[in-house]
Amino acid sequence: MQDLQEARLHHAPLIDVLIPCIEKDLGTLPYVIDHIRRYVQHPIGQIYIVSPESSRIRKLCARKKCVFVNERSVLPITKKDIHYSSSRWNRSGWLYQQLLKMNGDRIVKAPYFLVMDADTVLIRPHTFVKNGKTVFYCRDWSQPEYFQTYRKLMGMKAPRPRSFVTHYMLFDKARLSSLKKKIEAIHHLTWYKAIIQTIDKKKQFGFSEYETYANYLYTLNPEAVILKSAKNKSLNMNANSLSKQKLNEFALKYRSLSFHKRKIYSKIRRA
Repeated sequence: MQDLQEARLHHAPLIDVLIPCIEKDLGTLPYVIDHIRRYVQHPIGQIYIVSPESSRIRKLCARKKCVFVNERSVLPITKKDIHYSSSRWNRSGWLYQQLLKMNGDRIVKAPYFLVMDADTVLIRPHTFVKNGKTVFYCRDWSQPEYFQTYRKLMGMKAPRPRSFVTHYMLFDKARLSSLKKKIEAIHHLTWYKAIIQTIDKKKQFGFSEYETYANYLYTLNPEAVILKSAKNKSLNMNANSLSKQKLNEFALKYRSLSFHKRKIYSKIRRA
């Protein structure tokens, strides 16, 4: 079994990992890191943790041998420069984190990097490049606003074969760079300003980095991608309260678990 695992890693391309987070994610983040190292079927270069300045997150990075990145070094703007809220909700930080992910090509060293949400834990093996094709893990529902923004942003309709919003995604640095250049060429603005200006600020779900990048790749060459069901389950509980037996039971049906504790995710939905 060990020889088979080493053979898989030998043929899979090296990837880096990028995990944006804040201190409220510390309850789940150690599990996210450990399960990436256990279940990602690629050699991993570095795991980068992107966060506001935090001694607690720095200590975790030291303990888990990850690289801490202060989010202020990633983009020339901060969350305070984004005004995306209403009297009932504030999505400025949510959008800012998506923009951080989209500038991950400025942080990582490997040609590919896996972006992982800090509340999602892999529980089965994952491969993200197979026979030179990118593997996307998909679900069957999304937000229509994501595709309205895509059309305005890219000047064309998203092919949307399935939804790509599944809490983690592999990015090709070269393709990501070309996407951002295309956005800038269309709008004559920096890519992040174009995204911020294109979003309908009256809508709570105005943009998805995952839908935008994956639909862009699918548009370039649908034959170069592989679509798999994400089989993600959302749980309204703490990661450390899940027993090993229950984890093994979940792994029979699901590929990953998301430990959502926010109200908007309280309804369990299966991808």
